[in-house]
Amino acid sequence: MADVIHPVVEISPSDTVARFKVNGHGMTAESLRFTGRGRIQNHFRAPVHMLVMYEKGERSDGETFVEGLPRSALRNLERKLTFVPAGRKFHDWHELRGSQMRLMYFYFEPENLKALSKRGITDLPNAPRILFEDETLWHTALKLKTFVESRAGDPMYFGSLGTLLIHEIVRFTCGMPSIQPQLQGGLAPWQQRLVSAYIQEHLNERIPIGTLAQLVRLSPYHFCRVFKQSLGMPPHRYQTKLRVEHAKLLLAKRAGSMTEIGLAVGFSSRSAFATAFRKATGIAPADYRRSVAPPLTYE
Repeated sequence: MADVIHPVVEISPSDTVARFKVNGHGMTAESLRFTGRGRIQNHFRAPVHMLVMYEKGERSDGETFVEGLPRSALRNLERKLTFVPAGRKFHDWHELRGSQMRLMYFYFEPENLKALSKRGITDLPNAPRILFEDETLWHTALKLKTFVESRAGDPMYFGSLGTLLIHEIVRFTCGMPSIQPQLQGGLAPWQQRLVSAYIQEHLNERIPIGTLAQLVRLSPYHFCRVFKQSLGMPPHRYQTKLRVEHAKLLLAKRAGSMTEIGLAVGFSSRSAFATAFRKATGIAPADYRRSVAPPLTYE
């Protein structure tokens, strides 16, 4: 395809990675597979937006940095995403735990996105995000990954998927609600509403699977299967995700100490809270508070 975006992530040593790119419609999608041992370093800074999709990978040591955010030393990178706005510095390094790491880089040309403003979409927000999870955005990126690696060669489909991915990035960075796909065989709408409301109301409690299954008249085994199909994750992980989201609000408001906030959202100790928060967001609670909460002032 024509319309090539030139800047890409610099990787050293370069012989540790196999790279394949598809260009067009103001976007470049690049598939990477790391197979080398030792330390791998990635650097990027360019006048284009970039989304990183970590499909598979675990590091024994390493760090990820996006200018404007605290550094993250998250070890398990599987199903994580990172958004780097145009002009921001990105750097990460890995010492892999295992034989492979697979990821995608999506580069978006800002000038070629202006046409979207006619349809109610403005330029992408200047809001970096590091090692986060979002099911809707993930599934759209996964479709593009499949297209690139299949060498499908349909430029119209590539462009349509790229436009959809841009919409999803804007939705996420602006805090807009996602449109969840209706999956056959999952929870019925009334079941999903009932279970989600119960988990929200008992966020700081330990909820047995049997209790949730009984609410929607299913066996525990069948409930776990259809819950994951509908919401993209097991019930325990879903509750943890809600706890972390609520903790973010409390941290931003400085509503208590780290221990108090952790206990308030249902974690048994400060260390359990810090571990779960770091796993979900890639940064420690204290670093998150410093990045979003206004400093305390004294008169």
